[in-house]
Amino acid sequence: MPGLYNITPFTLLDYPGEMACIVWIAGCNMRCAYCHNPDIVMGKGEKTDEDVLTFLESRIGKLKAVVFSGGEATLYPGLPDLIRKTKALGFKVKLDTNGSRPAVVRSLLDEKLLDYVAMDYKCLPETAPALIGTAKLWASFRESLAMLIEAAAQGLAFEVRTTVHPDLLSEEEITKMIEDLDASGYRGTYYLQLIQSTGDKTIGGVAEPTREFDRTRLPQPKGFALGYRNFKA
Repeated sequence: MPGLYNITPFTLLDYPGEMACIVWIAGCNMRCAYCHNPDIVMGKGEKTDEDVLTFLESRIGKLKAVVFSGGEATLYPGLPDLIRKTKALGFKVKLDTNGSRPAVVRSLLDEKLLDYVAMDYKCLPETAPALIGTAKLWASFRESLAMLIEAAAQGLAFEVRTTVHPDLLSEEEITKMIEDLDASGYRGTYYLQLIQSTGDKTIGGVAEPTREFDRTRLPQPKGFALGYRNFKA
């Protein structure tokens, strides 16, 4: 059963422009080979909602936002109620998700509980079994993507991001993903994030990349911007 794994008390990186904390939720329905949070994905939650709310109450006036991440945060049955209580305390809320639970995302949007969503575009469906452990969640991801693009047009802060291991995800594949986002009407920034961990710090024990990812081979999107995280300047 997914639960509340831990709290990172302060971050300036995970909610752009805001001082925030991160509530980590244990458990995930994917097994990404490059995942650098194996303890969270494979672990169990030991924190309670009360632990989180007590912490947040002590940070009123100091922090502005709360990031719910994981693992996969939407697997936690208590997430909607916890977010309601977080919002009631005056915090902005960001959700990190793989998009596999569109019904949960829709319910949160309908209640206007989300200020920012970051969704992972993991890979193309044909490489999903090897890279993330399953291709069965592709349709759910597509439903979430369409929903969030529509919500972004109404004012939701929304970003799509992909974690890149150059030996596991090629420039040709990223090109197809860029073209897909353009065709889907995405209008935000598409962030490519170079992996930061390898070996036993990852679920799949992935090796260090043997080559550099060549950003010059990527096309310029028609309707959105490309952004890079963790790459050399």
